[in-house]
Amino acid sequence: MGKTMFAANGTMAAPQADLIKDTTEATFMADVIETSREVPVIVDFWAPWCGPCKTLGPALEAAVTAAKGRVKMVKIDVDKNQMIAGQLRIQSIPTVYAFWQGQPVDGFQGALPASELTKFVERVADLAGDGGLGEALETAEQMLTEGDATGAAEVFAAILGEEPENPAAFGGVVRAHLALGDLDQAEAFLAGVPAKIATAKEVEAARAQIELAKQAAEAGPVAELEAAVATNPDDHQARFDLAVALNAAGRVDEAVDQLLDLFRRAREWNDGAARAQLFIIFDALKPQDPIVLRGRRKLSSMIFA
Repeated sequence: MGKTMFAANGTMAAPQADLIKDTTEATFMADVIETSREVPVIVDFWAPWCGPCKTLGPALEAAVTAAKGRVKMVKIDVDKNQMIAGQLRIQSIPTVYAFWQGQPVDGFQGALPASELTKFVERVADLAGDGGLGEALETAEQMLTEGDATGAAEVFAAILGEEPENPAAFGGVVRAHLALGDLDQAEAFLAGVPAKIATAKEVEAARAQIELAKQAAEAGPVAELEAAVATNPDDHQARFDLAVALNAAGRVDEAVDQLLDLFRRAREWNDGAARAQLFIIFDALKPQDPIVLRGRRKLSSMIFA
């Protein structure tokens, strides 16, 4: 059983094969030492006559399999590979060592309950961080920023293949579909969001961007709406529509200013539409975006004035 891994630059690498394998003294360097420079390797020293080994082995294999490629397992029959067992001072079996960056870093002797094996495997797997998912997310975000929405969608989808409840990747797929102009596909994908991440900030941002995309499709001409507001500054609907049109045109800071002005003039108009629209825009942007920080600060000062 393998896993889609990611190279150092965050792009997809070839799937790992041989998640669990037997090795010998001849292949120990390649299977354990060299491999551990890329992914932690757990080594199970066993023998056919060892009773506890027959219980530990399958349980350890199950825990490694559950780690989904974040760690590999190598099995060594000490009867057939006495030299390596002696070099590593294996005095009794079962003995389990974990290797990372070419060095033994953890281990235990004797059988352990399944719960303790899971903790051990997770502890070892954590040595390598997130398996490159973080860098893959950064790469996908960069691709999206540079206009390669198709490539970004593929990387985001690959991340979800490994971590289906990754909110950043889920939101990324939605945003990639929006960048491709496929609003229907973005909505359909969002409808399938796992309940566990439905309220995550990345998913809320994607939801807000879908709402803004819908509004943009219906937005009126900016020039005409600007003229309407200039003629009658108290035309609240025209000012709201102008904010929508400005946001659709990429003039987000101006849209926020119009909504703040509308809130100042008539905060309760249309069931608090100005405030609600501001929150949609804020949700769609990154929390530390200067537009968000400035807009939230101004809105708060009006609310509590």
